[in-house]
Amino acid sequence: MPLLFDATIEDNIRGGLDNVSEEEIIQASKTANCHDFIMKLPNKYQTSVGEMGTRLSGGQRQRIAIARAMLKKPSILLFDEATSALDTKSEREVQNAINDISLNKKQSIIIIAHRLSTIRDCNHILVLVNGEVDEYGNHDHLMNQNGVYAALVKQQAIVDESTQHSNLNISPN
Repeated sequence: MPLLFDATIEDNIRGGLDNVSEEEIIQASKTANCHDFIMKLPNKYQTSVGEMGTRLSGGQRQRIAIARAMLKKPSILLFDEATSALDTKSEREVQNAINDISLNKKQSIIIIAHRLSTIRDCNHILVLVNGEVDEYGNHDHLMNQNGVYAALVKQQAIVDESTQHSNLNISPN
């Protein structure tokens, strides 16, 4: 979970940088897929996030942290389990932000993930077993190899499907 300070959204995105404009903050927010939800808040960018960002959802906090990173125009972004603690809707919003960032091709993006839906669209996927590269390729290549990656994808699909079924509230007549 990202660290946010008990300050405004603008201050959290600014991250202590005094020499950035409001336009740069807005652009970073748009890139991180958080500008729209910010504009729906009563005080917009001047909304206080509360201690550790408790007034925001996990996905909102994550996207504000991504905006803060984008403001610095990094050449490399590292996402370590960026969606692991999020619900499905928030995961999708954060994943969309990561996908949008990857489209501009200005950053190399490294994603560490156990939730394989997070890395499905990556150009290069490395499967580590006991700390060593066991498989390498894109999603389609690895699925066709029918190795560890393919087995994990199939296993997660079964778990996701059973979770969806158990979340249905079916009551007997």
